Amino acid sequence: MNGAEQGDDSDDLDDEEGRDLGEEGEDTAESVTVEITGLSLYTHHGVTEAEREVGQRLVLDLRLDLGETDATITDSIEDTVDYAEVCQLVALIAQQRSHKTLERLCSTIADRLLADYELEGVWVKAAKPEPPIALAVDEVSVEVWREADG
Repeated sequence: MNGAEQGDDSDDLDDEEGRDLGEEGEDTAESVTVEITGLSLYTHHGVTEAEREVGQRLVLDLRLDLGETDATITDSIEDTVDYAEVCQLVALIAQQRSHKTLERLCSTIADRLLADYELEGVWVKAAKPEPPIALAVDEVSVEVWREADG
């Protein structure tokens, strides 16, 4: 029997608080990215007045670059970004006012996330799964990437 068959846990070291210290027993923060995919919201964005009046479904994808965070060590929500809270904020932003372009909507969301959270960068994608055009298309989408100042 080799070490793995005998249940050798030498690669899974824990400190006295039960934190995984990794192979070398290091206790260091790691760079983290939080992704939210497929946030589906009914909104009133669009170039035409009809799009803004009737509304349509948008699907939002987000990538939040947290940089180094202690959450990988502490296992604490206070040391990371609460993605449920982020989803609620994005829904509020997307539904509280109407924009003609997805570019403006994505930019507004990116700016607000950078203002409200300690992020190194944020990527926002908004897709219209049923775009109001005469040709058959799966979706139309816009992406915005923004890095934090300083």
